[in-house]
Amino acid sequence: MTGSPARRIRRLVIAAVGMVSAAVMSLGMAAPAHAATYVKGMDVSGYQGNVNWSAAWNNGGRFAYVKATEGTGYTNPYFAQQYNGSYNVGMIRGAYHFARPNISSGATQAAYFSAHGGGWSADGKTLPPALDIEYNPYSGGTCYGKSHSGMVSWIRDFSNYMYNKWHKYPMIYTTFDWWNTCTGNSSAFASTNPFWIAIYRSTPPTSIPAGTATWTMWQYADHGTFPGDQDYFNGSYTRLQVLATNHD
Repeated sequence: MTGSPARRIRRLVIAAVGMVSAAVMSLGMAAPAHAATYVKGMDVSGYQGNVNWSAAWNNGGRFAYVKATEGTGYTNPYFAQQYNGSYNVGMIRGAYHFARPNISSGATQAAYFSAHGGGWSADGKTLPPALDIEYNPYSGGTCYGKSHSGMVSWIRDFSNYMYNKWHKYPMIYTTFDWWNTCTGNSSAFASTNPFWIAIYRSTPPTSIPAGTATWTMWQYADHGTFPGDQDYFNGSYTRLQVLATNHD
């Protein structure tokens, strides 16, 4: 969920994982099955620039994730317009951080994220801060040079910092393929962190991290009705409000 060029590489990876279904989506962007049980939303980054949030709302968008930071040296120059603009039209919104596990610790990046928009409050309008952890689009190895246990430790370091500071565990955005490859399909976060699964197809994710009861959010396309990537929340709008209200 980064901007270009990382964004382009991520698209290729996710498309490869769901090759056939991604092809179907690209032909007509068919709505996912059972969409009536989901809440429509989107995620955006600096790549989208200034977003027309009123249009997104009128098209049925009810939540948004906005990229805030990457590593410890990048902040989204459009963050204020995107984060505040989505809120101002009535959306439930949250911020996400693109992880760079090979350049600094999880806690260090969580602190940077927290200082640049990655906070949370129990106001019913703020989604859990999210960690975008996926295939490395830069140099340094597919899994950022980390072993399964090393990657799990890095994610735990990030997650624990966010929980201790905000009393909310972060949403984890990933693909099942990456999770399996780089964490060994760890179940370490199944009881604490909600998962946001990226797979581009018209049917919901069936492969999810070990121990996880179900996916919480699903990124099913990289373009469509809304700006940026297209997402669904797995549940009713009332359940989405609960996610944005309750402390962990």
